[in-house]
Amino acid sequence: MKKNFGRRKFLVYGSAAFGSTLFLKGCANSAPNNTTSPTPSSDTIKVGILHSLSGTMAISETTVVEAEKLAIKEINANGGVLGKQIEAVVEDGASDWPTFAEKAQKLIDQDKVVTVFGCWTSASRKAVKDVFESRNHMLWYPVQYEGQECSKNIFYTGAAPNQQIEPAVQWLFDNKGREFFLVGSDYVFPRTANNIIKEQLIAIGGTTVGEDYLPLGNTEVTPIITKIKQALPDGGVIFNSLNGDSNVAFFKQLQGAGMTPEKYPVMSVSIAEEEVRQIGKDFLLGHYAAWNYFQTVDTPTNKKWVEAFKAEYGQDRVTNDPMEAAYLMVYLWKQAVEKAGTADDLEKVRLAAVGQSFDAPGGKVTMFPNHHISKTVRMGQVRDDGLFNIVWATEGPVDPVPWNQFVPATKGFGCDWTDPKKGEKYKMETT
Repeated sequence: MKKNFGRRKFLVYGSAAFGSTLFLKGCANSAPNNTTSPTPSSDTIKVGILHSLSGTMAISETTVVEAEKLAIKEINANGGVLGKQIEAVVEDGASDWPTFAEKAQKLIDQDKVVTVFGCWTSASRKAVKDVFESRNHMLWYPVQYEGQECSKNIFYTGAAPNQQIEPAVQWLFDNKGREFFLVGSDYVFPRTANNIIKEQLIAIGGTTVGEDYLPLGNTEVTPIITKIKQALPDGGVIFNSLNGDSNVAFFKQLQGAGMTPEKYPVMSVSIAEEEVRQIGKDFLLGHYAAWNYFQTVDTPTNKKWVEAFKAEYGQDRVTNDPMEAAYLMVYLWKQAVEKAGTADDLEKVRLAAVGQSFDAPGGKVTMFPNHHISKTVRMGQVRDDGLFNIVWATEGPVDPVPWNQFVPATKGFGCDWTDPKKGEKYKMETT
């Protein structure tokens, strides 16, 4: 049964914590030069696409590239941007963080792109962040993340913690249990997310009974399964922030150990429709995921997008949240460029991006001064066709809060790139 949760009440909990040709270029790897400004072209606007097309994260990131390409194809078919076609230069980060940084440098310095759409893991985003900031360039990042960051040079179209992690914890606490075991991949997103969860559980009266991590791509999950059973012998909540191929082994062995979702419900924040399809729905049936978008969102805009994606890539394909966020961010960038009247003056584009709204498949989104977007929050349960039954949702978009309001070190801080006196991190006024 779907529950609606009023925006005001939710924010108390949350704050107290996409005819013409698509041009593609290969992945040549050359040393960057010292010029960082985009070079205007008479007939095309170059953008970069930087995701993992190989390695452990390819299971998730390949589909994000497809969503970005679809958006570009649609825009080009409708006249392009400022009368020019978008030319996409695609690079493979190969699930390797130094490679992400190297490719980001190439896209900016050699290919002269005006923006980059890219990354999935926070490790890859952190690896390229200095590249974009040192060159005063622009990255659009489409995946939910741990927050605790607010960059002038990055636009974040995935969820901040108050738009995914925090409401998921509250929903689990209210409906599934008060004892939590936290499992994640061993890098910045899961560790920071789990710190937020632990602080939130303290605030609401829950308990963290265990916490464990696997190196990204590691499939040796038996020790973690054993620890979960020891810490929760009578059952309890498992909060899962594993990424990539590790999830395949985790859910298969969880089922093999007889740990059913009725007794050990798993809430995942990196498992969506594509991962369910690749892992196998039988291993995930009955478990949960927290996202802002599911393919089952029942709106005309979403139905049109799902039909367009399937027409482009195959009727057996599925859509998911990071794909939707990747699709919509291309359109937000397009709108910002058109408002600025230029794709090459990145400062004008940055300023024009704030306030842009888009009727996305998951609902209306708006870019805030902190370079994050408002998003509707949803909880889904895996059903027997591999899609998600939406069991809970907010009544409308939730404002983004990048600096976490549960963690003592960042409680009370905000971000506003439209005010030079505020910028990356400022102390908000209390009422």
